[in-house]
Amino acid sequence: MKRRTCWLSLRAKASGNAQINQAQTQIIHQHIHGDDVRAGAVVELLPAVDQAAVGVFVGRNAHVEQLLGLINPSETGLATAVVSAVAGLAGVGKTTLARHVAQVAVGRGWFPGGAVFIDLRGYDADLKDRIAPGQVFRPLLRALGVLAEQIPPVVDEQAAVYRQMLAHLAGQGRSVLVVLDNTSNTEQIAGLLPDHRAHRALVTSRHTLGDLDGIRVVELDVLDQAEAVDLIDQALRERNPADQRATADSGYTAELARVCGFLPLALRIAAALLADDPGMTVTSLVDELADTATRLDTLTYGGRAVAAAFDLSWHHLEQRDPGAARLFRFLPLNPGPDISTQAAAALTDLPPARVRPLLRVLRRAHLLEPGTAPDRWSMHDLVGAYATGLPEGRTGERAAATSRLLAHYTTTADAANDHLTALPGQPVSGRFAGRDQALAWLDTERANLVAAVDLAAATGEHHTTLRLATALTEYLSWRQHLDDSVTVATTALHATLHLNNLQSEGTAWGNLGLALRQVRRFDEAIAALRQSLNISRETGNRHSEANAWNNLGNALREVRRFDEAIAAHQHAIDIYRETGDRHGEGGARNNLGLVLRQVRRFDEAIAAHQHAGDIYRETGDRHSEGMSWNNLGAVLRQVGQFDEAFTALKQALNISRETGDRHGEGMVWANLGLALAEVRRLDEAITALEQAVAAYTQTGAIEAANEVRYDIEVIKGIQSEE
Repeated sequence: MKRRTCWLSLRAKASGNAQINQAQTQIIHQHIHGDDVRAGAVVELLPAVDQAAVGVFVGRNAHVEQLLGLINPSETGLATAVVSAVAGLAGVGKTTLARHVAQVAVGRGWFPGGAVFIDLRGYDADLKDRIAPGQVFRPLLRALGVLAEQIPPVVDEQAAVYRQMLAHLAGQGRSVLVVLDNTSNTEQIAGLLPDHRAHRALVTSRHTLGDLDGIRVVELDVLDQAEAVDLIDQALRERNPADQRATADSGYTAELARVCGFLPLALRIAAALLADDPGMTVTSLVDELADTATRLDTLTYGGRAVAAAFDLSWHHLEQRDPGAARLFRFLPLNPGPDISTQAAAALTDLPPARVRPLLRVLRRAHLLEPGTAPDRWSMHDLVGAYATGLPEGRTGERAAATSRLLAHYTTTADAANDHLTALPGQPVSGRFAGRDQALAWLDTERANLVAAVDLAAATGEHHTTLRLATALTEYLSWRQHLDDSVTVATTALHATLHLNNLQSEGTAWGNLGLALRQVRRFDEAIAALRQSLNISRETGNRHSEANAWNNLGNALREVRRFDEAIAAHQHAIDIYRETGDRHGEGGARNNLGLVLRQVRRFDEAIAAHQHAGDIYRETGDRHSEGMSWNNLGAVLRQVGQFDEAFTALKQALNISRETGDRHGEGMVWANLGLALAEVRRLDEAITALEQAVAAYTQTGAIEAANEVRYDIEVIKGIQSEE
């Protein structure tokens, strides 16, 4: 009864004491003494936005409106306690957003009972510095107007008084907003959430707090480029209204925003560094931040540092989930922009089923984000730089993980390449169900695979470099990733020099020649292919010699050395026939037809393409058969045999669609459009050429697309004259 009487008297006084002056910020500290040396809780009463020096706040309009909608106490039909957990990466601006939203709400008069802000310090490295609920009740009750002498000494009783006080304020129509900042887990906030529908809570955490009933999670990402540039500009002008460095060269400011990863904390630090040094240009700061190895060291100002913010997340992860912490150290070893669960499993030497929960832990901690497709993951650049700088767990651990990752990419690329190059009856890996699935995997992993070739070379795994590069050659040509082809072939050639293997070197020269021809560096291509030819002769490899002659003929044709090209292709045909390589012979005859067409030996060209098509059908190579039909259709169009040309081109179109060769489809549409134009079917011609433009654009063949656009304009001009 004594406690009950005390609370009744408390209620009588609270109605007067809880009249909070919203125009002033009040901070109430409670320190715990005795054996418990944990830091005390700090409860702050938030004023309205226009009554406080809130600093620069940029963008986030959609998030502000979303959060205001969630905490509006006048909304009906909501859960008893509306909890909007603003989750996100360290330094992304969760606290800034939460404070801003709370102060806007105060300014609108939504919370006459007060808006209280509590930093729970949930990620402090020292567990004793993290605020427990029992440390919050006393200063929180003081902030709500309860006199110090009327607050019970026992935590459970303080919690009861807190709930009763909220009920009392609700009865008076005085809603309260409780902002619980920097929460690491639901245990920190469970007893602090209002249990009366009149009140609201706003929670921030680096984790997605999905294990709390009624929670409304608002994910917070980095700023977009325009907002990031605006933040730098406003932060500079806040210090000096005349500072125009951010707008004087917005291009470099955009680059500064990019190297800061569009992360608000990094952007504010960059702006502070500029503001402190009026003579520093934006360009010079960009140059200083260009080195990823030292970027985090540079992004430090006063008591603020990006690395320090990440430190808190890292220590929390290390304490709570060592397995996820180990994976976090490994993930930056992946050389591309995102990583699959299977590749992450290779890094850790764990089955995918065991590594997937660890990836989800990192995702909930916002140290990892969803990647470009399902079951893929990406890491913010600055987080990646931080993880790279963490100490190695065990000596050689990262090197072993890198080798496992490269082995995963190489063996899987080999399996995918089988499906692109194998002829009917030849064995293929069961890793993929068919060509479409293999192509889809290669498309998704292309950036990783190309970068992995460089990684293998940089780590001295030269056999892996060569094997992976070889596995990618057909795919990169197929998809017309021509710059990647040159990069991969050049790296592979350098690797063969370390291996001291002449036959491998000859193959590498040949692949480089193919890539150089495709990017129209014809003289260099011819030189590389002659190197391949000389080595194949020296090693007595007749198959490689035939390939070199065939590819050399294509390069010679491009520089209009037609007689030499014809001779080269004939050499290739002779060797292929000698060695019984029917498929190789088909390729050489198809290429020979291209040269014969250019020297106007049309009948011979038609015969060459027909012979090539027969061989491809015999060997079951549908993709190459489609190319031979396309080439045949082009020659038939040129000699005026239009009906036969249309038949051949339609065959080519069907096969290119069947095999998923989008670039080849573009070539067929272009030839078909020109043939239709010649028989004055102009509308159909334009439609076909527009299909060609779409295919070329999709595959990155911009020059070819522009040539077709020119043809379209010519045909439209003819239409207008008729």
